[in-house]
Amino acid sequence: MEITSHQKDIEEIIDRTLNFWVENELNKLPCDIEEEMLAPNQTDDEWKTWLPVKSTVTDSELEIFEAETGFIFPEDFKIFLKHKHFYELQISEVSFCSHPINLWRASLREMMFETYPREFLFDKGYVPFATYSDWGLLCFDTHKNNAIVLWDHEIADSFEYKHKNFYELLTEISKS
Repeated sequence: MEITSHQKDIEEIIDRTLNFWVENELNKLPCDIEEEMLAPNQTDDEWKTWLPVKSTVTDSELEIFEAETGFIFPEDFKIFLKHKHFYELQISEVSFCSHPINLWRASLREMMFETYPREFLFDKGYVPFATYSDWGLLCFDTHKNNAIVLWDHEIADSFEYKHKNFYELLTEISKS
């Protein structure tokens, strides 16, 4: 498979950000960590250190998940999901949905359907994939070729256009 320029850029942005988190020891959480992502030599019983690992997500798993949810992910978002597993990935004001190995589907499903009632977002054609600051969600807008919109959770019908696609979002926020 040929690596597209988008793929190379997306992977570089993810790697640079995750490397920063690991180097600055920001990759700790007070919860259970999947064994494959648990850093060796844990010294704290409460806070566990996680490490990003190569994604195990396959095209066939994505197709099954898409069939289950009724939403086809944009290609650039698929590249994102198939690159690395992580517990936290924050770039600028954007905190992406947790993407742990073995649990990534449950995490995405929760973001898509359980963060807020589906009738506010998913049922209206907005598919959430990240939080924005502490007041909104970033969503794919299925009405506008999966452009990225910002939904303010305090104003249920407020959708602000932010980026024409996932790649543009990722490249813009990585400059901040």
